[in-house]
Amino acid sequence: MKFLRHGARGAEKPGLLDQDGRVRDLSAHVADITGTCLTRDGLDALRALDPASLPLVAGTPQDDLRLGACVGGVGKFLAVGLNYADHAAEAGMEVPAEPILFTKWTSCIAGPDDDLALPAGSTATDWEVELGIVIGDGGRDIAPDDAARHIAGYCVINDISERDWQLRRGGTWDKGKGYDGFGPIGPWLVTADEVPDPRALRLWLEVDGRRFQDGTTATMVFGPEEIVAYASRFATLHPGDVIATGTPPGVGMGQKPPVYLRRGQVMRLGIDGLGQQRQRVV
Repeated sequence: MKFLRHGARGAEKPGLLDQDGRVRDLSAHVADITGTCLTRDGLDALRALDPASLPLVAGTPQDDLRLGACVGGVGKFLAVGLNYADHAAEAGMEVPAEPILFTKWTSCIAGPDDDLALPAGSTATDWEVELGIVIGDGGRDIAPDDAARHIAGYCVINDISERDWQLRRGGTWDKGKGYDGFGPIGPWLVTADEVPDPRALRLWLEVDGRRFQDGTTATMVFGPEEIVAYASRFATLHPGDVIATGTPPGVGMGQKPPVYLRRGQVMRLGIDGLGQQRQRVV
């Protein structure tokens, strides 16, 4: 199933995408697409619904119908750095021996097609297409062999990053990763049963039609199950938490010379089977 949130910013309603690409409203069954309905029991209840019986929502998603982030009420937005061997090489850094965890503040979360407002004074705002994990059943000290049972589904994330703030402003990545709008999520959450192999997905990103990133999750150093198990050693994971899993090569920082976003440009990005995003830089 593909779950989404539709409507005006701050007033999104829960929905799903049917087989014909139309949005069906779930408001009569759940208040929002949050952790409450993403546990195994919650998803089972939603799977029992007949999509054809749900009200159709007027408009075409990502055209004249705005979509919000596909998960609401996110408690933790975690991310993994340098998780693609070829991206680590691009950055001139060693492949990490264990996952590099950092946080993106939840106030950075945006809809998949919302405009990106450059921070005042920014000179190095960059892009990163990433596979996102959405936690279903929570847990602490999850065993790697059991981690798949804790994943509700997957989504597209653009881990937007201000590189000067990330790398040159006191040694913490969070300042460069958590600015408002730096976390577009969606367009939809695709349940894990519809993603047979999350390590065999093509992901790509373009700026003004120029393809910068064109990679595959096969080059991830740590896979989704390893990441979930590892993160759960340091914090209890809760339903609806989101984890960005790293990016393939082709980021702006890795170009020679580096290339960064400017007002008026448009980013397009996507992952096979998980949908696409589009952000205009303003």
